Amino acid sequence: MNELWSDMVRRTEPYSPGEQANGEGWIKLNTNENPYRPSPMVFEALKHALTSDLRKYPESDPEKLRVALADLHDVSADQVFIGNGSDEVLAFSFMAFFTPGKTIRFPAITYSFYPTYAALFTIPYEPIPLKEDFTLKAEAFYMSEGGVIFPNPNAPTGIALSLEGLEKIVSENQGRTVIIDEAYIDFGGKTAIPLIERFDNLLITRTMSKSRSLAGLRIGYAIGSTIMIEALNRIKNSFNSYTIDQLALAAGVASVKDPDYFHTTVQAIIRTREQSRKVFESVGFKVLPSTANFLFVHHPDIPAKQLHKSLKDKQILVRHFSKPETEEWLRVTIGSDEEMGTFFQQLFDLVSAWTD
Repeated sequence: MNELWSDMVRRTEPYSPGEQANGEGWIKLNTNENPYRPSPMVFEALKHALTSDLRKYPESDPEKLRVALADLHDVSADQVFIGNGSDEVLAFSFMAFFTPGKTIRFPAITYSFYPTYAALFTIPYEPIPLKEDFTLKAEAFYMSEGGVIFPNPNAPTGIALSLEGLEKIVSENQGRTVIIDEAYIDFGGKTAIPLIERFDNLLITRTMSKSRSLAGLRIGYAIGSTIMIEALNRIKNSFNSYTIDQLALAAGVASVKDPDYFHTTVQAIIRTREQSRKVFESVGFKVLPSTANFLFVHHPDIPAKQLHKSLKDKQILVRHFSKPETEEWLRVTIGSDEEMGTFFQQLFDLVSAWTD
């Protein structure tokens, strides 16, 4: 370690994002990106935004996007916070609502940025083991000392908790913040946004990267009580008043204003996901029930690490997590029908070669 590093740097174990492909010919099924282009209205909005106004700072308060999202989710605009991707929103949320010295809870198998943030901000945490079937033990999250955070659907499993289960966790943590990360909720789960009207300790984070095909523009947001949104704004404005650039803001508003395209592409991904699940099962894979844009799969005879490498050798990227609980599983993002067809063709050859 460098002697010039601060204590914060020394205790940090950075998050490892999914591998990026270099060169042509790769099929990228490892980072949960949307296989479809953004709405055509997004490209029109970007053209109009490419003016001399780019010499100016963007809005510090992105009101147009907040209003558009508020209308979409049937909340007031002052209940919406905008950030530079949901990862930034989550980082601000850790600072705004979790206190050093008070232990928070999140699932033992979950989004691996949570322990990274906890270490960075000196927040102790208790990883809660999942059940044998990879579902959450809702009661294990009751009465947390410092608060609770988890994705719904969970990642990397894709399994969602029922709205009743979510409500119970929130109600059993009065006086402590419960953050529900809904990055994948548009692909089939039930949103907890209706609970916000009744619970002021609930914060919901969202992203426009997955279901709206805008991962390259980094737009995340949160929905909660006005008190919670004020806290997030206080944190944001202590770091950077201009977190979202003008192009991203224009694209975000345009995407929200094209619901038909949004629903068409989301339904296409859901159809492909369900078709892919059946194909995986037909060649001996165990597949967890997913309401996300990915599947978590396991073959009883083929080591996941070996399968990951063999697919990569064929220019196909999927995600392998090396922790003991997940080392025999792969997470496969749902691509286009064409991409999934090529993927399965290569997968069949690998499975056949291994099992013959």
